[in-house]
Amino acid sequence: MNKRLHLFLLISIIGIFVCSAINPQDYQTWALEVSPSILLIGVLIKIYPTFKFSNLVYVLIWIHGIIVIIGAHYTYSKVPVFNWLKDILDLSRNHYDRFAHFVIGAIMAIFLREILIRKSPIKKGKWLFGIVVSISVALSSIYEILEFIIMKMSGKGVNAFLGTQGDQWDAQWDMLLALIGTIISLVILRNYHDQSMKNIENQIKKL
Repeated sequence: MNKRLHLFLLISIIGIFVCSAINPQDYQTWALEVSPSILLIGVLIKIYPTFKFSNLVYVLIWIHGIIVIIGAHYTYSKVPVFNWLKDILDLSRNHYDRFAHFVIGAIMAIFLREILIRKSPIKKGKWLFGIVVSISVALSSIYEILEFIIMKMSGKGVNAFLGTQGDQWDAQWDMLLALIGTIISLVILRNYHDQSMKNIENQIKKL
């Protein structure tokens, strides 16, 4: 297993996280957005001595962290590059949140797939595909429900966290894009993921 790669991913994401905490658009929004990623990284560090994911999963989670951190720093509706795209393409809104939900759905698919393959009796095939898609959509739905609950409990102060930009169908769009990202990821990355898991399993056997 490539421990140097794992260490680089961890140190770099911590560095990016620290930088994002410097003068974010809104500290409350920043804290709400980064908390799940911090929790996930903490869990991965905790289980690392006993269970190591494939390198592909660690790289994808690193990408996930960067996407979330950028959105947390600027708020999802004000990420500069997507504001530029909004102006250039004459779009009605900043689409960073749409992009983020699509990519996070794609990343979550491979993360879930590896857990199920390595820690459950489910075998590769249609059932695995369907279960991964179902869990991914369920998690996306739970996140949208949690956003709603936080909004109701905290009031108008978390509008930047919701990032709806006036779209009443924002939650539905987010879930749809996460679903699309999940399906595309399972189709495109499946073979590469199998090879990455095979590599980690072979390295573990040699220890």
